[in-house]
Amino acid sequence: MQQSALPELAHTHTRPIHWVATAAALAGVVALSSLLQPKPATAAQAAGPEAATAPVTAAAPATTGVDFPVECGPVQALVVKKASGDLDGDGAPETVAVVHCDAPMGTPPDGVYVLTRGADSTPARVVATLVDPKARNTVTSLSVADGAVLATLLGYSTADVPSCCPDLKDSAKWQWKDDRFVRSTPAGSHSV
Repeated sequence: MQQSALPELAHTHTRPIHWVATAAALAGVVALSSLLQPKPATAAQAAGPEAATAPVTAAAPATTGVDFPVECGPVQALVVKKASGDLDGDGAPETVAVVHCDAPMGTPPDGVYVLTRGADSTPARVVATLVDPKARNTVTSLSVADGAVLATLLGYSTADVPSCCPDLKDSAKWQWKDDRFVRSTPAGSHSV
């Protein structure tokens, strides 16, 4: 083995103290960088023609505090499903809620209600009933897509069918037309 003509330099050999010093320096840089963050942006958008056409994104109406038109007697109304979206094309979302009585036994029928924002800080309000609980339906799925409400309903062919055993399955679709919700049945009713 050939020896180098230059003497060995002390800094060419790493020792544990070198690693400790490097780790301490890196930790100091990370800590300092977390303290020196840039301030949040404060620039305001100029009010121009594009500002007037920008869509307003508002939160969908909440279901808390809403007085649903369902008679539950001594138990409370319970929201079991909900979906949100702009149903009437005004740029503000509505909420569709499936509600039934919080009964301790059995399967209480569902009601499907459309909610819109209340004035100022008041709770949302019911503007439409899509499914009345008196129809004895159970909603198994609910969604809002392309401005339409889609639901799958379980129901009964006659009043003689026991509440435990719905014998009809129905797919329903509601869309806002001519200032009201119009129901169509995409797949039709069929036996379960």
